[in-house]
Order: sequence, then structure tokens, then C-alpha cells
Amino acid sequence: MEDDRLPTGLWVEGHLHQLTLQGIPYYIANKGPYASGTVLLKLNGIEHGCLLLQQQRDLDGVMGWMALFDGEKVEEHEVDAYVRRAVDRDPDIWVIEIEDRDFNNPFDGKVF
Repeated sequence: MEDDRLPTGLWVEGHLHQLTLQGIPYYIANKGPYASGTVLLKLNGIEHGCLLLQQQRDLDGVMGWMALFDGEKVEEHEVDAYVRRAVDRDPDIWVIEIEDRDFNNPFDGKVF
């Protein structure tokens, strides 16, 4: 079976380039392999807590995001602990942190 999806590294680079052009601060907390890897997206609302999203495909194979912590804003230390455990289990995970007080997800795909 042929997979015509973009390598994760290229997909991430394209999105991060757009963030740079828009002046949106980001940080790559963990860099997975260029060819593959799941993405965790930490939306940091600074003093308003954080949201954590995990890249996931729906039943039709369409890329989207699953809101972790039941979609609730939680303290940054809780998100950081979750991320550390996730990276310990799977070092191939890409972890990207974006600072946005409005918790906007600049990446493609809807949240489910």
C-alpha cells in the first residue's frame, strides 16, 4: 500500500514557517523523525492555562486534533508532565508549543 502523505517534518516546517510570518511565537519541545511521528500541540494561554491537542485521524483518514484533558484548560505543569510521559513512551512524538492567549490552533484540521 502506497502512502502519499507528507513527511511529518515537512508538514511541521510548513506550518511553523506560516507562524513565523504571522509573528506567532512557538517552541519545538521535542522533534520526532522527519519522515513520521505524531504531533502534540501545546497551546499556551500564558496566565490562562494551557490546552493540549494530539494529532489524530478520523475514521475516514482525515487529519484532525483530539483535545486532551477533556478539552479543558489546565495548569502548565500538568500539561508538561503529560508531555514528558508521552515522550518517554514514544520519543518519535513531535511536541510544539504555541503562545496564544486566545488558544487558536493554527494547524490544519478540526478539533474533535
